[in-house]
Amino acid sequence: MTTIKDISKKCGFSPATVSKALNGYTDVSEETVELIRRTAREMHYLPNAAARLLKTNMSHNIGVLFVDESNCGLTHEYFSLILNSVKEEAEASGYDITFICQSLGGREVSFLEHCRSRRCDGVVIACVNFESDAVKELVESEIPVVTIDYQLDGTSCVLSDNEEGSYELTSKLIEEGHSKIAFIYGERSQVTEKRLNGFHKAMHEHHIPESKEYIKQGRYHEPELSKQATAELLSMKEPPTAIMYPDDFSYLGGMAEIRSQGLSIPEDVSVTGYDGINLSEVVEPHLATWRQNTEEIGRRSVQKLIGTIENGEDVQAETISVSGKLLTGCSIMSPGSVRS
Repeated sequence: MTTIKDISKKCGFSPATVSKALNGYTDVSEETVELIRRTAREMHYLPNAAARLLKTNMSHNIGVLFVDESNCGLTHEYFSLILNSVKEEAEASGYDITFICQSLGGREVSFLEHCRSRRCDGVVIACVNFESDAVKELVESEIPVVTIDYQLDGTSCVLSDNEEGSYELTSKLIEEGHSKIAFIYGERSQVTEKRLNGFHKAMHEHHIPESKEYIKQGRYHEPELSKQATAELLSMKEPPTAIMYPDDFSYLGGMAEIRSQGLSIPEDVSVTGYDGINLSEVVEPHLATWRQNTEEIGRRSVQKLIGTIENGEDVQAETISVSGKLLTGCSIMSPGSVRS
């Protein structure tokens, strides 16, 4: 294994100078730093993690807490894109990532115990039950955390602008002439509340009365419940001319139900999804949806966490909102062509 002394002999600088160059000290010239770092790369030098921890009291290890209740794990289309962005940004900043769970060496532990055992400098938290005691214990501990799509007092959070997305999708349907608009939402959460707010805001601004019968609860990433809700909506005496689904994947259930009744999209029923995953551009017709900026969400989360880790109390907790983009697709049509 290559050591600092080996690099010192190779490039002709003292071990102290080599160490300073590799650890970002500013009293070494840029030319010297470049030469030493290039030599280190050529010699395949890897810093000793244990020694670095002792010297800086930092492990350069970020924990990622992700508990997917739909049991899709890292194949979950939306969160996998966020987690990939988290990984890339962490690695680009010289940090490793560790997935945090409640099992360690075959025994049950808390999230906090796992983080401490892995010496995590900080944790990104996404898609968990934020009301659970185990999550609260971690958030209230000495370990810096940044949450995704969930706001907590005194903690930095990166949010996708869900109210904006729902508002824009609803407004698009209204612009096309729809007033009988159904909204199928996911399980109750801060995300759901923001999306409902966006829907109500658009309907109110356009002076369109809402029907409580058109508001149905489903579940995120669960096509079967969207299928059931769609069947209930289409069986009404005055069915909606447009249906908004919790996410692109859940829409698959609605699509199956609509077609099983001999109806066409968008000729008979206009539809929208949410998330903007690749699936939205594969289904026919292409789905009108709201593409969440997963890359930016993951990137900003890690940047904020690393800033907090490295600057401590000098960094103020803040909520960072990330906008998305409307994808119009081909799944919306004027209700003039929709069944009465």
